[in-house]
Amino acid sequence: MPALLEVRDLAVQYAGNGGPPGMAVDEVSLDVAEGEAVGLLGESGCGKTTLLLAILGLLPPSARVVSGTVRFRGRELRALADAELRGLRGGEISIVLQDPALALNPVRRAGAQVAEIVQAHRGGSRRRCREEALSTLAAVGFSEPERIYDAYPHELSGGQRQRVAIAQALVCRPALVLADEPTAALDSTAQAELRALLKDLQGRFALAMLLVSHDLGALAAIARRVLVMYAGRLVEAGAPGQVFVEPLHPYSRGLMAAVPRPRLRSETNPRPFAVPIAGSPPDPGAMPPGCAFEPRCPDRLPACVDRVPPETPMADGRRVRCFKHGG
Repeated sequence: MPALLEVRDLAVQYAGNGGPPGMAVDEVSLDVAEGEAVGLLGESGCGKTTLLLAILGLLPPSARVVSGTVRFRGRELRALADAELRGLRGGEISIVLQDPALALNPVRRAGAQVAEIVQAHRGGSRRRCREEALSTLAAVGFSEPERIYDAYPHELSGGQRQRVAIAQALVCRPALVLADEPTAALDSTAQAELRALLKDLQGRFALAMLLVSHDLGALAAIARRVLVMYAGRLVEAGAPGQVFVEPLHPYSRGLMAAVPRPRLRSETNPRPFAVPIAGSPPDPGAMPPGCAFEPRCPDRLPACVDRVPPETPMADGRRVRCFKHGG
């Protein structure tokens, strides 16, 4: 499929807080095709959110893109003027944040915050913008969209607020949605409901989606491909059934082992409920000279100490950055 989004060798650096600057995203390349859902998995602090913000040009002042390109439908986003980029945000590319409190103004009615996006990107009468907002609120699962439209954010549950944030992202029918852990701030019931909603919306509107999540269920249900990120680099890429069932990279294996399982350790089942990865991710301002995962890796090789493993394509279509599999 032709790429809708093309990211090539993107590197993002944060200014050091009294120390050396840190590379939060390090030469990341990825594609998202029209209508394709791609998952992004990794520990907190590995650069996933920074990657999304860099794509949209929303990095904080302490961060800067050092190198790389970001193309959407062939246009280099980094070369666009601010006004052109603002026209794309919310119109053709939208983002759903982890915490809907960051997306919703607490002193404005929820529906008005959806309708104003229509007004900003398409114009039209107040009545037409309201109708578009009500239609989208119904599309994200509200049985009484008029009531939700007139409610303030504090009058809604966490799951309802996140649905309103998704309505904001979808109301102009963008081609690409960047979703940053949209289920993380919810309880387990709301997570399951939102997971099903995202899957339905992605299929119904043929959305391309780059979905950041720790929720393996959401990634397995929605994503066609999964990218595993560690210390700013992509270390494995493949279909969910490949990465989750037979991970190649030691870090991917560690993530799978750290997922809580519905069983307890016993004499006949020595595997504990969940096995954490030993150690901690490296400081972005003091990265090891070789493989960033080497200090924590149970399978380290001599080459890992001072060489960065190249990305190796595998026969089954996966890509992995590990000396055990090439390089």
